[in-house]
Amino acid sequence: MYDWANSAYGIIVTTAVLPVYFKSIAQADNISAASSTAIWGYANSFSTLLVSLLAPFLGALADYPNFKKRLLGIFCWLGMITTVGLAFVPASQWRWLLVVYVFSAIGYSASNLFYDSFLIDIAEDKDMNRISTHGYAYGYLGGVIAFILFLILQLTGGFGMLDGTGIARWSFIIAAIWWFIFYLPLRKNVHQRYSVEPIAHPFAGSIKRVFSTIGHIKQYRQVAWFLVAYFFYIDGVDTIFTMATAIGMDIGVKTNELMIVMLAVQLIAFPFSIFFGWLADKTSTRIGILLGISVYFIICLYALNLHTARDFWILAILVGTSQGGLQALSRSYFGKIIPKDSGSEFYGFYNILGKFSAVMGPFIVAFVTQMTGKSTIGAASISILFLIGLIIFLILPRISQKA
Repeated sequence: MYDWANSAYGIIVTTAVLPVYFKSIAQADNISAASSTAIWGYANSFSTLLVSLLAPFLGALADYPNFKKRLLGIFCWLGMITTVGLAFVPASQWRWLLVVYVFSAIGYSASNLFYDSFLIDIAEDKDMNRISTHGYAYGYLGGVIAFILFLILQLTGGFGMLDGTGIARWSFIIAAIWWFIFYLPLRKNVHQRYSVEPIAHPFAGSIKRVFSTIGHIKQYRQVAWFLVAYFFYIDGVDTIFTMATAIGMDIGVKTNELMIVMLAVQLIAFPFSIFFGWLADKTSTRIGILLGISVYFIICLYALNLHTARDFWILAILVGTSQGGLQALSRSYFGKIIPKDSGSEFYGFYNILGKFSAVMGPFIVAFVTQMTGKSTIGAASISILFLIGLIIFLILPRISQKA
């Protein structure tokens, strides 16, 4: 249910509403469209950088008995409270809006670290593809329902009682409430199954184990090379996710149509995530990941042809076909190739590479956009990340049929 729980934050805050809301108030303060897109990219880079620095230490700490769920709860509360806080930032204070957003993004991203590592606690290797892809699929479905609640506010003008600012603020509150309600089943029913031996000083021990983990990764050739490939291609996935609405606005797509596009992406991602799980079980997880990377590479090249709303629709549909499947299969592939008793420790590095890489993608888009004055060229420039990830994953040694 946690994929379902945090889906409202992902679509409402990160993708659909906050980028549009931020750009509108930044441009009201005489910030150009291209510059506001760049600033949004820099803010996302900064938040992911902070999570990247914390991830390996938090992952090592979470491997001690009963720590994983506790840490997940702490960062859930950080994310939920600051998401509500977005609603109370004055509309003229776009800088403070970014500050609060950064803290909410830290809570969202760090909680996902522990959630991802729970996969090894609840699933055997043979079930990981199905459970991981179904988790993403139902997360998208939950996002659709939460997003429809927002669209009702948007299309009715808050039932005639809210202006654009009020609608945006209430959408943040809806996302936080949704997150809280559907976090509760995980808090009650999911338990840590694998752990390392408890010690007297787990905080100090986790720092020592981070350096030990680096040595461990070197002993696992498959893990190390997969993380290198993942570093590049997941950066592109995250960048498209966070920058899409800003780019859509730059080519003239209207706000209401952007909202409908985001809804369509979620609906398309639901069945296609399940399809990727089915494909991986029928062939291999490797085949599913290669397909997902290839589709994203095509998406980036297509971004060069973004001129109209129709073009944006085509790009969004392509994203919907592969977004959930690629992320879900990456999560399950990694869960199969790591030692289970140090799962959170290894997922810490999985997340640090996933999040630290996401510093690079938005920065590339922001820099190229500023240099060219065209955000579509900025989006196309991240094709290099998918190409590098694809090449590395193609030459990745095959460890077994199951992966």
